[in-house]
Amino acid sequence: MPQNQNSPIKIVFTGGGTAGHIFPVISIIRQIKEVTRPGEYQFFYIGPKDDFVKNILAGEQVTIKTVLAGKMRRYLGPLAFLQNIVDIFIFVPLGFFQALFYNFLISPDIIFSKGGYGSLPAVLSGWLLLIPVFLHESDIIPGLANRILSRFSSEIFTAWPVQRVRGFPLDKMIAVGNPIRPELLTGNREMAKDAFKLAGGKPLLLTIGGSQGSQRINDILLLVLPELLKSFELIHQVGNKNVKQIEAEAKIVTPPELQKFYHAVGFLSEEDLAHVLNAVDFVISRAGAGSIFEISAVGKPSILIPLPESAQQHQLKNAYAYAESGAALVIEESNFTSHFFLERIRYLFSNPQKLKEMSQAAKNFSKPNASKVIAEYLINYLSI
Repeated sequence: MPQNQNSPIKIVFTGGGTAGHIFPVISIIRQIKEVTRPGEYQFFYIGPKDDFVKNILAGEQVTIKTVLAGKMRRYLGPLAFLQNIVDIFIFVPLGFFQALFYNFLISPDIIFSKGGYGSLPAVLSGWLLLIPVFLHESDIIPGLANRILSRFSSEIFTAWPVQRVRGFPLDKMIAVGNPIRPELLTGNREMAKDAFKLAGGKPLLLTIGGSQGSQRINDILLLVLPELLKSFELIHQVGNKNVKQIEAEAKIVTPPELQKFYHAVGFLSEEDLAHVLNAVDFVISRAGAGSIFEISAVGKPSILIPLPESAQQHQLKNAYAYAESGAALVIEESNFTSHFFLERIRYLFSNPQKLKEMSQAAKNFSKPNASKVIAEYLINYLSI
């Protein structure tokens, strides 16, 4: 609790370092800023060094403190075994003491954890210093790190209904949805047309393979691209490292008269993503919780392709839980062939009523105010 009413209230955020951890943190910070006075709150982030995190948080006035963080690798092999030994006995202890020093120096009023292995040092050291800890879990199946951290948390916010989430104490959970950046709901279709030089005249598809893109999704789309572009226009998020290669390959396989209907992009900025989500008719995506809740918030029908290597198969569980609402179809990667994918897309667009029902189901599922609910909860807690 704040002890000096004249000093700013301090919140330490922490997380694993992926986009799925960072974007919800940003949305909560923005909501807090929106309803509090300038300077009333100070925001910090303690987590593993990551250029992506640094760049994303750069414009949010968040002070970043980096620490070492270990990771438990569950796949077999001598290299993984040695890496686990180094992480557990060297990186984890060093990261803990680094975070202990930062938490002591900052003296935050609360710690908000988005989970993941990168949050362990900040949460455990904060708990030792008697700092209240709040946790948010995006996935329907919590990862190992979050199951550990749940023991040290005062409250656990969940993206999914508490009855569906396994591994947490029921009396600690509060179902709020997954925080999304409200700016994503303010996109403009005409801005998307201008930004991507859209040809128009065909249904517009968006493919998202995660922040780094997905090589396997990229490969399948290239196989089917000539046939797909006969009926559709495609914005294809491929990952920054893959843009030139994918563009070159797409140009080779696509007839010249269809090339104007294909748009490869490395990474969609927040502004571009907002405009694109407003403009597209359909989304093909991995099944990270962040992507699912963003797609549902804008009411777009979708096909989800879960990442098979995700921990505890959480993307697979997320995908099927969301598909139960009627908002999406799931294609597991083992079934994600060019022919099957193309057949599914054609089937859906031959049935406009089905697409309309999927869109409405997405809107019904969405919880666009999750960040606002969490921000208000934290503010009320800190004002007691």
